[in-house]
Amino acid sequence: MAGMYYEDFIVGDVLKHEVTRTVTETDNLLITALTMNVQPLHLDAEFSKNSMYGRQIVNSIFTLGLVTGIPVQDTTLGTTLGNLGFRDIEFPKPVFFGDTLRVETEALDKRESKSRPETGIVGIEHRGYNQDNDVVCVVRRTALMKRRADQPAEETATTGA
Repeated sequence: MAGMYYEDFIVGDVLKHEVTRTVTETDNLLITALTMNVQPLHLDAEFSKNSMYGRQIVNSIFTLGLVTGIPVQDTTLGTTLGNLGFRDIEFPKPVFFGDTLRVETEALDKRESKSRPETGIVGIEHRGYNQDNDVVCVVRRTALMKRRADQPAEETATTGA
């Protein structure tokens, strides 16, 4: 498996993902159409010229999806049993067509599952940056992760600062 097991997550560790992605107008158009979000800031160049941004901005649902998708190969591919939730989602700066995003992931906390001893629950923060190193998205999420079969139970839960 390419993903990390529960035991592989070390609270406080930050993974810098090698995959980067340049956002295109087509990306924005597809997600906007699929989600039926007709906000003119995403679809109307003339409207957007007169906005505070001076141009179209990328749909934040695409940004969120990309920032949580890029880390999959390194963190959860084949080892997650489910996303338990997203929280504290922020978009400090807008994303524009042509921006190239990179992501880093930090393990925030973890604990063994009380109801499923073969699993653990990990709190993760993904941070997305554009080519200028501006933070464009921060999201915290909780994932239900597989445990390695040969690992003993932990004595106490591990929690980050």
